[in-house]
Amino acid sequence: MTDPVVMSPVRAQRTYDRIREKIRRYLDKRGGVVEKGGEFLLLVPDFFMLLWRLANDSRVTGKNKVLLVSGLAYYILPFDFIPEAIVGPIGYLDDLVFAVYVLNKMLADTDVSIVREHWSGESDVLDSIQRVLNAADSLVGSDLIARFKKMVK
Repeated sequence: MTDPVVMSPVRAQRTYDRIREKIRRYLDKRGGVVEKGGEFLLLVPDFFMLLWRLANDSRVTGKNKVLLVSGLAYYILPFDFIPEAIVGPIGYLDDLVFAVYVLNKMLADTDVSIVREHWSGESDVLDSIQRVLNAADSLVGSDLIARFKKMVK
């Protein structure tokens, strides 16, 4: 059963495609010389889709669905700590870090096989989560990390 709070599959795919295209154009325009975090930008749409798919999976608890929907809202709503409208696609890095914190919290009581089933990224999802967690401080700063940790608790 699909949670009615979460967007439709068509809208989720359009959002994924829109984010991926913005990031691709940004990276192409930069000619391979991208600020810190450039390598993480291509993970942004994959983590968006992972949040969406998990939020719509009946095996995920209601508590975790609330977390997942908050992660989706952070991607979609224009009010976040590093707004894409002002800084461009590099502004998706805070969305990525928040999504990873949400997923990391969720993994405490969700079977990892469910998460892997919904992952469409190229590398292993747990490796990708760990890479983002390891780089989070350099991607968005320790003040923002502290805020995210409070939000996810």
